[in-house]
Amino acid sequence: MALDGSVLERMVAIRRDLHKHPELAFAEFRTAECVARELAACGLSVRTGIGGTGVVGTLARGDGPAIGLRADMDALPITEETQLPYRSARPGIMHACGHDGHVAMLLAAAYHLAAMDDLRGTVHFIFQPAEECEGGGRAMVADGLFRDHPCDSVWGLHIWPGLPVGRFATRAGAIMASFDTFEIVVQGSGTHAAMPERGNDPFMVTAELVMALQTIVSRRLNPLCPAVVSVTQIHGGDAWNVIPERVTIRGTVRCLDEAARGRIETLIAEIGTGVAVAHGCRAEVRYIHGYPSTVNTADSVPWVARAASRAAGEGACDSDVAPSMASEDFAFMLQAAPGAYAWIGADGAVPSRPLHNPGFDFNDAALPLGAAYWTALARDLTARG
Repeated sequence: MALDGSVLERMVAIRRDLHKHPELAFAEFRTAECVARELAACGLSVRTGIGGTGVVGTLARGDGPAIGLRADMDALPITEETQLPYRSARPGIMHACGHDGHVAMLLAAAYHLAAMDDLRGTVHFIFQPAEECEGGGRAMVADGLFRDHPCDSVWGLHIWPGLPVGRFATRAGAIMASFDTFEIVVQGSGTHAAMPERGNDPFMVTAELVMALQTIVSRRLNPLCPAVVSVTQIHGGDAWNVIPERVTIRGTVRCLDEAARGRIETLIAEIGTGVAVAHGCRAEVRYIHGYPSTVNTADSVPWVARAASRAAGEGACDSDVAPSMASEDFAFMLQAAPGAYAWIGADGAVPSRPLHNPGFDFNDAALPLGAAYWTALARDLTARG
């Protein structure tokens, strides 16, 4: 399914312009304006400001199924290290996760689908803010996304380093993990570093806690139940010769299984308070629920595989890929409507840099394939009505 050359050229230009002007979560004002302008140019009805800076373009062609196709728009607080002519012009911010390409692929599909006279049904093109840790998907759902734009199903697509260009991947069930954060504040008693016996050292507790938290996955969970507990921050102390009053530990938890997620929350609280008490200190434990696991509806996977084959050739999709322990707030949309999330290959002759790497750039060779996938999926899903 070929994409019109002029549309592809325009989408490459838009993708690179977005890359040069990245915007962080809930501040995607320029990006949202670009998206709304392009959707209106397709003849779609456009609504802005959903969940903050979210945009929805609707293509309505009479009776038939209603589907949602989603792309995310936000960038990351990373300083770009490429020397691309369109590298980020905003210090400390870059598109290191491919959301610039996601926007361009879905816009290209909107142009392609709007030009088709035989489409029957409704396609909602959903452009979501704040995927990176801030829960823009949740915000859009809470702001009435599916109340105002009802969808029989909803679909997501993400560029994926490690997968060659021309390949797609998905799976039934959990494809990406939940994402939670925790904070443990260890309260001790400060003292001179030369006289540790006169205080209660919160760093001793912290050192033991970092190791003890790693036993949750290795010794307290079923080894067949994937989970990751990571300590990512330790803050405490201001002077070389002072044992401080308190130390703060922060980290993340990722699970594919909801029962394991609840079990880990309980164990972090037990371990945090128990280790602190054992050393004459106390601990305040805070557990913050973030994103649920991204769970694909089983009967949606064949639709992904069929659309991928039409976009990139027979057998282009691995329909039982191993899940990732990374997280995705498209999970909130899949809790509201059935559907599936899939990955599209990023690797050309030279493998892509990893996501969230300061040298990452979206591979433009994936643009026509992603647009063709969205077009094929929309045609198949609306035709089934």
